[in-house]
Amino acid sequence: MRLWPRRHGTSYDLLVAGLGNPGREYTRNRHNVGWLVVDELARRHDGAWKGKFNGKLAEIRVDGHKVALLKPETYMNDSGRSVQAAMKFFKLDPDAVLVVHDEIDLPPARLQARLGGGTAGHNGLRSIASHLGTTDFLRLRVGVGRPARGDRRKPADYVLSDFEPHEDAERLVAAAADAVELLDAEGLEAAQRAVNVRNST
Repeated sequence: MRLWPRRHGTSYDLLVAGLGNPGREYTRNRHNVGWLVVDELARRHDGAWKGKFNGKLAEIRVDGHKVALLKPETYMNDSGRSVQAAMKFFKLDPDAVLVVHDEIDLPPARLQARLGGGTAGHNGLRSIASHLGTTDFLRLRVGVGRPARGDRRKPADYVLSDFEPHEDAERLVAAAADAVELLDAEGLEAAQRAVNVRNST
């Protein structure tokens, strides 16, 4: 059973917002993993990007459901402006908005799906919560870990650096895209059973 019933008057079942920063220098940053995930979903389902809502929007179908993919181009600290505009346009409630973002408090390659929660210092989440007026939106937390012992970079500098080859970003992005597809098809609880439990062992 899906977490959210299809609501009268809405045009989409789910809005998936992948967080990141615009600009070629940020493309492969850990902080841009949300963008990488929605790019992968667009590739899998033949989505075409177009400019809208101060970002890029692609419309796809996943298992028969209409899904909107969003890449805010407002920079991370103002992501909420783009997400709010898309949510209002599609007449969606916050629990039909899924935000895919990097998470330094999860080990590399670990995923966690959840509804609501704090922002844990993540500027993108803070902006979205502020603009939506609630923290009760869906999240897919994509673990990127913290700097290794001996690495003197600050967390902010670490997430704004590229994935290392051994981190296998392609595999991580594919697993996160799989989790989004499962959440859309079967709801949050099914995604949590598959993703959270598997990643906690």
